[in-house]
Amino acid sequence: MEQQTIIQLGDELYNALCSRETLTPLTERHADISIEDAYHIQQRMIARRMEKGARVVGKKIGVTSKVVMDMLNVHQPDFGYLLDTMIYNEGEAIPMNTLIQPKAEGEIAFVLKHDLMGPGISNADVLRATECVMPCFEIVDSRIRDWKIRIQDTVADNASCGVFVLGDRAVDPRKVDLSTCGMVLEKNGEIAATGAGAAALGSPVNAIAWLANTLGKLGIPLKAGEVVLSGSLAAMLPVKAGDNLRVTIGGIGGCSVRFY
Repeated sequence: MEQQTIIQLGDELYNALCSRETLTPLTERHADISIEDAYHIQQRMIARRMEKGARVVGKKIGVTSKVVMDMLNVHQPDFGYLLDTMIYNEGEAIPMNTLIQPKAEGEIAFVLKHDLMGPGISNADVLRATECVMPCFEIVDSRIRDWKIRIQDTVADNASCGVFVLGDRAVDPRKVDLSTCGMVLEKNGEIAATGAGAAALGSPVNAIAWLANTLGKLGIPLKAGEVVLSGSLAAMLPVKAGDNLRVTIGGIGGCSVRFY
């Protein structure tokens, strides 16, 4: 794909984010778009945000669970960037007029104390490099109309990242079984979804290792101090103004968020 087209599509996505409007899927307009092209478009979109003062605070892994893969008809993980402008505090209210078509995901976040640079990163390397794990919500949000996305669309759109909320506890990852820990997601006081750590590529640790090795091939490290969201443990839940959500993950803790 020509550089001019990459810049144009990255700018389109950035402008859609700012105006809270959606775009026709990129893959409908550019049938030959590759995943590599999509990551270049993502870089352009992120660069536009950083020009306005945003800074990178971490990474996110998307499309790690089978239920989300099936929901989106996307069959491989992807990654995107977390910016400081995406952070909300535990229990804080998120205004709906800052989002377009949001959905909530319960996840396990990793906070790193050492850099991770693939290739060749193992699960043991991930655990050694992790300061703590935390319960979190990722509020995904697509700039692509009606979530009609292929893998190239979501990659270009920064892996459909919206905002995120870290929970109320930080736990040593060696003191909890991250594969078997259960998750309960409540919406307005009723159980709306359940899952387990194994939903994220068999283990959230596998997901972080996949990301470190994938980024390593591109010369990009996971850095000490960064937050890494390891992927949804259940289906995405649509949200609207007035909704209150809480996720509880066994052995790790809880996280709450509300929308207005």
